[in-house]
Amino acid sequence: MRGLRIPETRRARQLRRNQTSAEEQLWRALRGRKLNGFKFVRQLPLGPYFADFVCREQKLVVEVDGATHGSDAEVSRDERRSAYLAGLGYRVVRITNAEIFGGIENVVEAILAALESPSPSP
Repeated sequence: MRGLRIPETRRARQLRRNQTSAEEQLWRALRGRKLNGFKFVRQLPLGPYFADFVCREQKLVVEVDGATHGSDAEVSRDERRSAYLAGLGYRVVRITNAEIFGGIENVVEAILAALESPSPSP
């Protein structure tokens, strides 16, 4: 179980089983090292959060934001989450459902650009 506590494992599995259609579409594009050989995992527990998609090798988190992420409260929560993940050394790319449904190719290109760009120095 690689050090995960049972409740985290259960919650991660539940999130994977109940992914949104946007997450499902993006996962099809990322899984199996389809994106230039980069390996992604989904619903990875990182502290108190579950990151939607993570490339551990490049320390990149891809978060899929639905319609509710436009409210002030959600924007504030997303900022805190991104700051926390940055504190762990991760870069965060936020993608909206609309971007995924509007053209997965553009989303994949943006993720690939983030993967191939150098990480900022700590």
